Amino acid sequence: MAKTAKPTGSDDDGAARDDSPAGVARGDSPAPTTVLRIRSLLPSLAPAEQRVAQRIVDDPERVAASSITQLAKDCDTSEATVIRFCRTIDFTGYRELRLALATEAGQARGAGISAREVAGDINPDDTLVTVVEKIAYTDARAVEDTAAQLDTAVLQGVVDRMAAARRVDIYGVGASAFVAADLQQKLHRIGVTSFAWSDNHVMLTSAALLTEHDVALAVSHTGTTIDTINALAEARRRGAATVAVTNFPRSPISEAADYILTTAARETTFRSGATASRLAQLTVIDCLFVGLAQSRYTDSRSALATTYDAVRGLRVGEQRRRPGPRADEAAAGDSSAAEDSHQRGNGDGAV
Repeated sequence: MAKTAKPTGSDDDGAARDDSPAGVARGDSPAPTTVLRIRSLLPSLAPAEQRVAQRIVDDPERVAASSITQLAKDCDTSEATVIRFCRTIDFTGYRELRLALATEAGQARGAGISAREVAGDINPDDTLVTVVEKIAYTDARAVEDTAAQLDTAVLQGVVDRMAAARRVDIYGVGASAFVAADLQQKLHRIGVTSFAWSDNHVMLTSAALLTEHDVALAVSHTGTTIDTINALAEARRRGAATVAVTNFPRSPISEAADYILTTAARETTFRSGATASRLAQLTVIDCLFVGLAQSRYTDSRSALATTYDAVRGLRVGEQRRRPGPRADEAAAGDSSAAEDSHQRGNGDGAV
């Protein structure tokens, strides 16, 4: 069973219960909001349940104030479907769902945040100023929502496995391939042997050579990309620890993953999968990278400083310090440059 957080609900008598999979530690992360959870589960729901879910995502405060009869009518479905939907998302019934929505709406108002989703779709008559505002809002919320629902216990498990791994394979196609390449470059800079693959044949042949000493990580916004799923499944069959970074924790890729790290991206008219997911995925990737670098702090700092110095001569106005008899003289003659190299050793290598 993949390691991923499930919401904590309550039994019929009101006592709290922990729905986490057996053996999976729960972290100290705040539980994802009900709306975030519902949005992540939308593709896995039945059509009638999807209408209920979409209604909640669009206007959670109105749903919190609605009776089950009114909600069923608004969604053109039955009260039984609403109850079934509540149980699907791990609530005992509609009363518990309304309470959660009302509580979260009150907390949002107290923090000065509107609980209702701000429209992110770009309309034909929007001015460029409005377009910029909408993009900035959706990008910021993608990062904030992803951080809010990221399970740190699962993240720590992935960090531990990667820290002990012989090598790390990273899979992604299309826009996800760029995110995979970003992680590979970061890992390579701190001395972690890693490879990023986007070709179906190469992914499979690489996965076939993995062992129980390795980690395979796949990036897929929808979690339905066949090439990526097949590569991760092959890696798992060979004994490697498998990780999926996806927006939908119940998507098909979860069947091939030991660990699931979820994003919380919102799709709009011009920002479907390829763009809406990128910042959310990079947020997870950065958290993973920094956690791994921190776990091997001294080695990481040394590797970052060394790799920075290797490429500094490729920048205008900077000169690479070359090893040799005159290295000490150069360092003594330009101590400020050496200090600058040390202080900037934490850079990401961007040119």
